[in-house]
Amino acid sequence: MIAIRTKLQPLVQRVVRSQGVSARPMTVLSKQSGEDYRKANYTERMNRTGRPVSPHVTIYALPVAAIASITTRITGVLLSFGSFGIGGLDLVVGPGTSLMVMQTIGSSGFLIAAPAKLAVTFPLVYHSLGALRHFVWDFFPDRFLNNDDVPKSSIFLFGASGVASLGLMIV
Repeated sequence: MIAIRTKLQPLVQRVVRSQGVSARPMTVLSKQSGEDYRKANYTERMNRTGRPVSPHVTIYALPVAAIASITTRITGVLLSFGSFGIGGLDLVVGPGTSLMVMQTIGSSGFLIAAPAKLAVTFPLVYHSLGALRHFVWDFFPDRFLNNDDVPKSSIFLFGASGVASLGLMIV
């Protein structure tokens, strides 16, 4: 493979030069050195044009709809891992183990049981209400899927999930 590349490299360079295009020689570069090369060229171009370099993405605030969407995905992953953990606990330790662990947590003091219940109820409630919101959007996109109503429904989703989770946590 190396012999073929070595034999073809002069041919490729001649073709590139005949087209009037300058090219960097083919070298093995690390990813870091390639990034440094691109950054240096970009900064030089921006200095020549007099335009400022664009700020980094982290200074921008995400819209509430994006945060709600990300949270829906995260709660789905948490629910999947929780279900896998409960099933794995029963498979590895023995049947009924997960029930015993949950009864122990539920009968412990409020300072232990409340955060554990909230850790289960919030993802479950939030993900379920998020799914319900998407069903509504699917069936009535012209009424509810617009720039005014999506942020409002996202804020309502957070609020309703928080209130319902706190209510279920106390029960």
